Amino acid sequence: MAKEIISTSNAPAAIGPYSQGVRLGNLVFTSGQIPIVAATGQIVEGDVQAQTRQSLENVKAVLEAAGSRLENALKVTVFIKDMNDFPRINEIYGQYFAANQPARSCVEVARLPKDVLVEIEAVAYIEA
Repeated sequence: MAKEIISTSNAPAAIGPYSQGVRLGNLVFTSGQIPIVAATGQIVEGDVQAQTRQSLENVKAVLEAAGSRLENALKVTVFIKDMNDFPRINEIYGQYFAANQPARSCVEVARLPKDVLVEIEAVAYIEA
């Protein structure tokens, strides 16, 4: 089984030596997605909720490019700058994962790329 590199113009281009995502068999692993708008290359304007929404849209774009979707997420990891933002992040997150919620970890970190407030990565499956 060979790994397949996933790349889409609907999510921000990698800003380092990594891929937007990798597919192996029926599994897809996304890299952490920060709230960059793919069309502009700029960080989305707004608060942590706007950044969460954009990060999830970027995860969604990578999953879709691999032939999967958010509803197929098995595990999501959320990295946040300030744990005090957790309730506001969770509100947006819940809109994207209203049913069949994946396993999730949420970790407060000292700093994220480009000093954003949130970064999100996912592992999902592709339906046969």
